[in-house]
Amino acid sequence: MHSSTARHVRRMSAIGAVVALAAGMLVTVAPAAHAAAGATLPFTSVEAESATTTGTRIGPDHTQGSLASEASGRQAVRLTSGQRVEFTVPRAANAVNVAYSVPDGQSGSLNVYVNGTKIARTIPVTSKYSYVDTGWITGAKTHHFFDNARLLLGQGVQAGDRVAVESTGTQVTVDVADFEQVAAAAAQPAGSVSVVSKGADPSGNGDSTQAFRDAIAAAQGGTVWIPPGDYRVTSSLNGVQNVTLRGAGSWYSVVHTSRFIDQSSSAGNVHISDFAVIGEVTERVDSSPDNFVNGSLGPNSSVSGMWIQHLKVGLWLTGNNDNLVVENSRILDTTADGLNLNGNARGVRVRNNFLRNQGDDSLAMWSLYSADTNSSFENNTISQPNLANGIAVYGGTDIAVRNNLISDTNALGSGIAISNQKFADPFSPLSGTITVDGNTLVRTGAINPNWNHPMGALRVDSYDSAINATVDITNTTITDSPYSAFEFVAGGGQEYPVRNVNVTGATVRNTGTVVVQAEAQGAATFRNVTATQVGAAGVYNCPYPANSGPFTLTDGGGNSGWSSTWSDCSSWPQPGHGNPDPDPGRNLAKGRPATATGSQDVYTPGRAVDGDADSYWESANNAFPQALTVDLGSSYAVRRLVLKLPPSSAWGARTQTVTVLGSTDGSRYTTVLGAQAYRFDPATGNTAAISLPASTSLRHLRLSVSANTGWPAAQFSEVEAYLTP
Repeated sequence: MHSSTARHVRRMSAIGAVVALAAGMLVTVAPAAHAAAGATLPFTSVEAESATTTGTRIGPDHTQGSLASEASGRQAVRLTSGQRVEFTVPRAANAVNVAYSVPDGQSGSLNVYVNGTKIARTIPVTSKYSYVDTGWITGAKTHHFFDNARLLLGQGVQAGDRVAVESTGTQVTVDVADFEQVAAAAAQPAGSVSVVSKGADPSGNGDSTQAFRDAIAAAQGGTVWIPPGDYRVTSSLNGVQNVTLRGAGSWYSVVHTSRFIDQSSSAGNVHISDFAVIGEVTERVDSSPDNFVNGSLGPNSSVSGMWIQHLKVGLWLTGNNDNLVVENSRILDTTADGLNLNGNARGVRVRNNFLRNQGDDSLAMWSLYSADTNSSFENNTISQPNLANGIAVYGGTDIAVRNNLISDTNALGSGIAISNQKFADPFSPLSGTITVDGNTLVRTGAINPNWNHPMGALRVDSYDSAINATVDITNTTITDSPYSAFEFVAGGGQEYPVRNVNVTGATVRNTGTVVVQAEAQGAATFRNVTATQVGAAGVYNCPYPANSGPFTLTDGGGNSGWSSTWSDCSSWPQPGHGNPDPDPGRNLAKGRPATATGSQDVYTPGRAVDGDADSYWESANNAFPQALTVDLGSSYAVRRLVLKLPPSSAWGARTQTVTVLGSTDGSRYTTVLGAQAYRFDPATGNTAAISLPASTSLRHLRLSVSANTGWPAAQFSEVEAYLTP
């Protein structure tokens, strides 16, 4: 969502496509009765972690802010200089696109080898477009770690050939490689007006802005031709109507600009196809229209075959875009949404597109000012939105979300969100029939860091008003959700009900916690929903507030594998019961509620669990013993603690005497480890590691400090708790 308003869920509180990982490639196998989910793509992706490498595999990890959590499949391969990862080519190809990450502030290149022979061309890599901060979005952390870089190999390779990339001089983490057979550049259409004929510079050195404007003016009712080359456009185009803009192909005709079309209205009949628009957007500034299209293309327009990269938003659509079709395009590495229908969209079809690495919702409809009506997102493939949802529908009438493949959502987002969150007025809530059909969700859903609250793979949210539309969710496949499959919530905490929901024909596999996470009053009917490898229980049914009214689950028949109910509404179910924890190595104390017997000035207990080793808790002075208590949220078999003080050398070495206590209920504490002296020394990181007995089980962790040789108070900058020894 292109909005400075934080808009993320709070907690106060028949069969779809079968998904398989085959040789590192995400593929869909459609049952006979239903189309496969996702786009038909001109490339095949191979995961780095499935390839041969001399580097180090990282992940899987779902922890917000970790590099692996933003990777496809939550895994990648880290290369130091001279290390390589070698892919087996899955199809005939002459081009490759690599998703990668380098440390902040660094850049370099990847050498490329074909069947062991180094080719002359290299792939440049940079952190320039990564490491985005959006401090105005509550719960956001630095994110957007990965980027994409492409290369025409200059030769063909066949299925079974080997293509390797090798780091040169800087650490590079390689996520995935897309192999593609790029067709030859198209020829100029007869009767078209070439931008070069109007003075555009295909070398990219000169400013081609006026040439593009002159070509558009000359080609009214006809076609503007963008020949192969690189064109620099330094200010946005407007007055674009009744014209076709066509390139020789998105690998050949490249427009370099951060603002391509910016106009509030158009007579329409604008058709844009077959070239690339690559920007220079390195941060997210919501007041700036740093978009491929900002505003309106007008009625009966289309966008097809485009490569859109390094912008804030691909298409931010307002005004009249009736019957717009956006199809067969790639939108990569945007700092905010991929595409947003920002109200008044009628009959818009967004279909068969590929989106990767968005900094907000990949595809969104937001019914601000007027309802989005009779519009749809169909057969799109979406991977790695790193700060929101794969697809979000905020209000609107008779909306459809069909046959999309969505994977690896990160913080503050579900795979699909159907919501009445308005962000601003006037807003048109959901109405009519909302159709969510044939979608496949893989590793979607996340923890909301604001409330340490899980978000489901598919979420229906009455955030700002009751859901009175009919919401039909059919033929859904949810695989490897780290937490829940279906979530029904009143995210604003205002007791608005979620009504009229029908879930029919769903397959849920290996969900981390529950199949249904119900936190609002209302009702839903489930038919032919089957689940296997459920992590904790079938249903979590705990509406918030507790007296707001029940959520009624009606069994329509044909359901199996999820009949149990989580019994304790005072705690969240944790991933487990034989399924892998989404992050078995995570710090259990990070972000959890912390209290203390006392604190000094601004050095409050929460500073000891905020993930920042430079901030710290300090107890009341000259009043030993002092204690810090952390509520981990559930009972855990904690095996190891790490206690930290700020790493600065200004903190002299000291010894603190600490007793470790634990409780399962927060009232009765037992001693886990008796008082021992622990040395903190900046020369060795100012940390102390504590191993706990194998029999330890606790929810409430208490550290009682009876002495400190460096200061007359207890002090910790971080208290970390781990399941691993």
